[in-house]
Parts: sequence; structure tokens; C-alpha cells
Amino acid sequence: MVYRMDMARSIKQNSHRDALPNFRNLGITLRILLISSGLALLLVIMQSSKWTDIPQHSLDVATPFTPVLLSSLLLLWAAQPWLNRLSYRSGIIAVNAIVLLPTLLVHYLANWMYGITTLGNHAFDVVRSSLLSVIVCTVLLLYFWIRAKVLSRAVHEAKLQALRARIRPHFLFNTINTVLSIIRTQPKEAEAALENMADLFRVAMSDMKDLVPIQREIQLSKQYADIEQLRMGKRLNVRWQILDLPDDVLIPPLLLQPLLENAVYHGIEPLQQGGNIDIVLRRNGEELQIRVENPCPTFAERQRMGDTTGTFELAQLAQQAMGKQPHDGNKMALRNIRERLALLFDVEARYKVETGKDFYRVEIIMPYVKE
Repeated sequence: MVYRMDMARSIKQNSHRDALPNFRNLGITLRILLISSGLALLLVIMQSSKWTDIPQHSLDVATPFTPVLLSSLLLLWAAQPWLNRLSYRSGIIAVNAIVLLPTLLVHYLANWMYGITTLGNHAFDVVRSSLLSVIVCTVLLLYFWIRAKVLSRAVHEAKLQALRARIRPHFLFNTINTVLSIIRTQPKEAEAALENMADLFRVAMSDMKDLVPIQREIQLSKQYADIEQLRMGKRLNVRWQILDLPDDVLIPPLLLQPLLENAVYHGIEPLQQGGNIDIVLRRNGEELQIRVENPCPTFAERQRMGDTTGTFELAQLAQQAMGKQPHDGNKMALRNIRERLALLFDVEARYKVETGKDFYRVEIIMPYVKE
């Protein structure tokens, strides 16, 4: 199956516009619980005049607060598909209306059960309860809006980083030199290499979406591997393991290719004998697992390379001259991926890096999202 470069989907209506939080996300739910509980505790402290008043006031606040909070979360979870179709401003109004519903319901149920209102005037009690709900809801929405603004910079940085990676002089020159060396003897391979490079540039310069089909990312990574394969020959071998992975899986764009590129430049290229890069893509229930593992030079190999050719040390000196330390590319790519995963999936996505004597492994686990 061939995926066009414009085949993509955003989890928001527009990735550059404001959007409501995903109330079905575990991280969002946990943050709502923590912030709401903190605001309730602040209210208890403000109502108390001494330490001994806190337990009683905590009970008075928690009695209506807990059912309102839990029922609001349940209603927001159920209304999420409908909220996704609303504009941001309409969504804010809808969220406040949804939260007001259990607030008023709990208030009237308490009044009906006990026959009296503990706060005195009935109308004042209703207005105050509604106002507190709106204030808490507004504070939460403001927090998620600010958080999204801060984390959304990772998306723009991802595009800039990908563009810089595609036009790095060594990548561009290596590809052109490889094409020139085979253009007479292997014209079809040279043409394919130029087409693959054009696709890489096209993706780097295109408008970034939140999520794209995983098959498109696999295709893009294989095109990149084909370019490097022409240059490195048998030294580079990319082994794919795709297990129980439907075609409708969606992942963040430019996730696989930067990991593969780091594996090539920081793992395979310094090794005279080359090696294997293992890429595993697996669906495990409601989670998607991505693992990229590559060999890396051992200390003895680095010493030997320095004694015979100086290649590894020269590479280190070149990186230090540009103000970078070895393997900074790995750290930059992983940091950018981590920020994008945090923006899209919050605590439901996680990544892990393992390093050993002669290997480097990156593992990413994210929710299974389909078209």
C-alpha cells in the first residue's frame, strides 16, 4: 500500500488553534483531580480560623465536592466525542454547562434529603455553588490552555529540527556523491535515491500534523535506509519486525526516521564492520510499542579506531568544535519526541533508553490510536 505525503490526520481540528483537553486521557483526569483537590483544600484553609477547624470544614467541603467532581468527570468522558466537534469557545461554554449540571443536581438532592440548606438563603446557596464550579472549571481550562501553549513549541521545533536534519551538509553531500558514483553503472538505483531524497525534503517542509498513518512513517524510514544503504553497502542492515500492526494505526510524524538516523550515524557509521539495526513495531492490546536498537562502538573498538584511523576521535573533535558533545543528536531527537508525546498523550505515553557495553536501545510505548 502506497501512502501519499498529504495523507495525515490531526487529533485537533487545527493543530495551530486552541483546543479543549482530552477528558478521556488518564493524565488529564489525574491533573483535574489533583488541581481540584488543591483548590478545595485552599477553600478549607480560607474558611478555617484555627487548626482544629480544618477537619470539620474539610468534611463540609468534601461532602458535596466529591460527588460533583466524579460525576463531572464521568459526564465529560461521555461527552468527549461531541466536544471534539465544537469550536474552542463553544467547547468552553459546553464544559461549564456540563459541570454545572451535577453541581445543581447534588445541591438540590442534598436540600431534598435534609429538608434545609446549611448555608442559609436558598437562592444565595445555588448562586454560590454555581459560581464556585465555574471558577474551578475556568482555572482548570486556563491551566490546560497554558500547558498546551508551552508544549506545542515542541511541534514547531520538530519541524525545524527535521528540516535541519534533511539539509545537513554531510547528508546532502553524501547522497549526491553516492548518486554521482553510480549514475552510469546503476542509473535506476541513482534515480531511486534522488526520488527518496526528494520525499524526505517534501515531508520535512510540509505542514506538520499531529498524527499520521504508521505505514507512511515506515515507508519514509525505508526510503531513508535505502539512501544510506547505497552509501554504506553491506555495513548497514535494517531488520524490521512488524507484529499485529493494523494499517489504520496513527503515530506522531517523523518519529521513526529520526531514531533510525541516529542509529545510523551514532551506531553503525563508527563501526568498521557495520552492524544490524533492529526496529520492532508491535501492538499490545491498547498500546503501541516501538523499539529501535543498534550496536555502538565499545571502548576497546574506539581505542583501536583511534590508533589506526582516528575516525572516531576526529568525529568527536568535529562535534566539539561545533559546540556539541558526542551523541547529542540522540539526546535532541529523544527530547523532542518526549515533548511531542507529552503534548499528544500525556502520561499515557512513555519512552525508555537503555545503553549497554555495545548497544543502544530506545523503546517508546504510546496509546493505540486508529483512523
